[in-house]
Amino acid sequence: MENKQNKNLKIIILILSLLLLVSVGYLFKLTNQLNTTETELSNELTEKDAILNDLEELKATYDNLLKENTGLNEELEKERAKVEALIKKVKASEKDAVALKDYKRQVKNLENKLAELIRENEALKKLNDQLVTEVDSAKTIIEEQKEYNQVLVGQNEELARTVEKGSKLSILNLKTAAYKQRSSGKEIETERASRTDLLKISFTIAENKIAKSGDKQYYIQVIDTKNNVLGEKKSVFFGDKELTYSFISTIEFKNSTLNVSESLKGSNFEKGTYFVTIFDQGESVAQSSFTLK
Repeated sequence: MENKQNKNLKIIILILSLLLLVSVGYLFKLTNQLNTTETELSNELTEKDAILNDLEELKATYDNLLKENTGLNEELEKERAKVEALIKKVKASEKDAVALKDYKRQVKNLENKLAELIRENEALKKLNDQLVTEVDSAKTIIEEQKEYNQVLVGQNEELARTVEKGSKLSILNLKTAAYKQRSSGKEIETERASRTDLLKISFTIAENKIAKSGDKQYYIQVIDTKNNVLGEKKSVFFGDKELTYSFISTIEFKNSTLNVSESLKGSNFEKGTYFVTIFDQGESVAQSSFTLK
């Protein structure tokens, strides 16, 4: 009886031992699975943080490029918006290895696009620098041309001005002289108002190979000492601006230097200073004055 009990006890102990071993093995397996899961989750979190870090760097780079304002702003802003949208998407995403892999692919595409835009941005910066240099050169040429024009007008800059090439002509050496005309037709120059019955107004139109040739009209205005307009004393409007002139001088311009002389008859000229102005379409292009004693 005792032997039988001992035998049963041994069997129970063996069964319990087997159960214990199975339990320990199962616990070990669960522990390994838990560790593996934690490692995978940690790796996923690390990859997610790395993706977010890359995206933040991309966004910062776009912010800096936009400050340069080189003409790519619209496309830069569009790509930056894509980066910001992906940042929000990654932050809100669950722990999904497949999704993270897709995000990494999108980040790579965005990085490639950024590299392309940076190259284009650098090319635009070089082009802008080149344009600045060309503009500076053009300004230098213009200044040199102005100096050349000033030489052409002589030492009296107030009597002429440099006008826009291709549309305006330069009027030089505007002079007015008083004459006494005898019955024989002979004209004698004088400075005395009492002897004057004819004014001769002369000027030179400078050569201009760019201007359009053909008939040109200039409005000549002569004002006496009392601010009266002599001659025809007719008026013409240019926009809302009224011009009263003494006579119109019509010349045929053939792109070369042309000397013009016009006459204005009158009587009862008074002593004092007279002012002569030449107008081109309402714009003063030359001025002069003379004095009768």
